[in-house]
Formats: sequence, structure tokens, C-alpha cells
Amino acid sequence: MSNIFQNEPRESLIFAPTPLHPAKNLSSDLGIDLWFKRDDLTGPSAFGGNKMRKLEFILGDAKANGADTVITYGASQSNHAMQTAAACARSGFKCILFLVSFVPPDEDALKGNILLDKLFGAEVHLISPEPGESEDDAFEKCFALGDERIKELEKEGHKCVNVPIGGANLIGCMGFASGYIEMREQLELLGRQPFDFIYHATGSTGTLAGLLAGRAIMGGSEIIRAVRIGVGPDAYKTRAAELANEVMAHLGRPARVKEDDFEVCDGYVGPGYEIPYAESTAALRLIARSEGLTLDPVYSGKAFTGLLDHARTGVIKPGQSALFWCTGGTAALFAEPEIVGDLFE
Repeated sequence: MSNIFQNEPRESLIFAPTPLHPAKNLSSDLGIDLWFKRDDLTGPSAFGGNKMRKLEFILGDAKANGADTVITYGASQSNHAMQTAAACARSGFKCILFLVSFVPPDEDALKGNILLDKLFGAEVHLISPEPGESEDDAFEKCFALGDERIKELEKEGHKCVNVPIGGANLIGCMGFASGYIEMREQLELLGRQPFDFIYHATGSTGTLAGLLAGRAIMGGSEIIRAVRIGVGPDAYKTRAAELANEVMAHLGRPARVKEDDFEVCDGYVGPGYEIPYAESTAALRLIARSEGLTLDPVYSGKAFTGLLDHARTGVIKPGQSALFWCTGGTAALFAEPEIVGDLFE
């Protein structure tokens, strides 16, 4: 089934298939059958993540169209931005990042993903929100600055690709449709039935939309629960379904995704984006000390907090199976203390 993408331009970036393995200790403790899909190990650097699946298609399309520069956006500790910088370094593109400093970094002692951005050779622009300025307003400034930079580069003869936050567009979402199919093929090799649930962190809807498209292509029946890691628009589910259906239409598949085909879990953001809270910090400690696995405080840690709560309160019933899709972000454990939180009791 993975040959459905054989005619799509694609840049080879990830170490696939990424591991799929059981969480034996937590499964025993929680009374459920819990597994991990390790997209934190996509590569090419030690700090891989889910965006690399999207970037294979985004950069493949960019190269096919003769582009030489990639511009994208995020918060200062953005996983997507860091992975874009790494992918561009590997693929020969100039990478330009416009990042909002919700938590101001110490520019004399850079940490976490922003350190890696610089190490990978990206051109980094940090934009500080004005007092009282909303998250959306801050990003609108980034987008405007990105447009200005593109005009400058095009005058110099460059061809640019303007990648949305999270790589959440039609081309990028094909990466996660492919990822879903990869996971199902792994289950077939193991002789296992599909999971009852798939949990993952969602921010820009790209990973969610790709999973929905992949499930529709394969005729899957898992309940997909996307755990929000920030506050977004009311039309979040509409956006995810529309994006999934764009992928389906592009691939010539007849099935369609509806808004009631999946769940978005909103109760685990805590005080806000990039802000840890007691339950999410406890979830990081638990998975580290039970399975030797590191999640990050911004994305996967909050998503796993949702899964834990569902297992403990019976939303996931004893004996049911759940897959937690590890989307990466480990570098955020080495970010500013306000982002990391108090990991030690």
C-alpha cells in the first residue's frame, strides 16, 4: 500500500520504519495494552521527530520545483523549526526561521532547539511579542517578515518555499498518511490486530490530518485522539478534516473524513503553550522511570498526560489497546527552566 506515494517527489530523510514496541511496565501498571510508535527516532540527527515525515514530501516537492531556500515559522523552541533546519542541512537548502520568543531565550547561552537551529546553519530571526499582544498577532508579524524576506531573496534570483507552521499543508500531510500505513504494515508483520486507540500531540493539525487520511486509505477503525498542546481556533476539527480530505482527493481516493470521525482532547494544555504544570511534569517522570523513555514538556508530555488520565479514569477500558505516537521534542528538555518545569521531586 505504501506505493500509493511512488509518484510523489520525496526527499530521503528518515530512518524508516521507526520502531513500534510495547510499554510493558506501564501496560502492567495501567491495565491496558500500551505501545509506542517511536517517531522521536526518525533522524537524521539524534533529535528526530514527526515533522521529518512531512519534510520528506515538502522538500521533495521543493527540489522538484527548483527551490533553493525554505522559510518556516514557530515558537523559539519549535520542534518543527529545528527539524526543518536539520532537513535543509541534509538536503542542501538554505533555511530561514522566524520564531516567536514566548519565553525569551538567553541569546548568549542558547539552549534546546534554538541551539540546534543555529548549529544546523539556519538563519534565525527572533520576534518578541509586545505587551498584551496575542499569540496570533505575534505570528502574523512573523508571516509578514517572512513575506518580506522572500521578496528580497527573489530579487536576488532565489526561489523560496514558504512552509506553514508544523508543515501542515497538503504536501506535508502525505508524510503522516504514509506513516499510518507504515504502522499498519508493522502490525501485520507482528500478526497483531489494529489498536483500539491512537493518541498523539496536535498543534497545527498536520499530523492529525495525515493520520486521518492514512486511516481512511487503509479502512482502519482505530479511534484517533489528538491531544491539543495549545489553544487554537474553534474550527480546529474542520481544518483537520478538510486537510485530510485534500490529501485523499490528491491521491485519488474515494473515502472522505468527517469531523465526527475523530476526537480532539482539549483538557491537557494546562496554563498555556510552552507552560508546564504538575500533571504534565508527573507524566514525564512516570514514563522516564517506568520505560526509560524521554518525552518533552511542550508537546508529547502533555499528550501523554491525556492518555494517562484516560487510562486511569476508564475512558480507555482495562484490556483495551492504545498506541502512543511519540512525536519527538526531546531537545526541549534542555530549554529554558520556564519551559522544562521542575522534573525532580
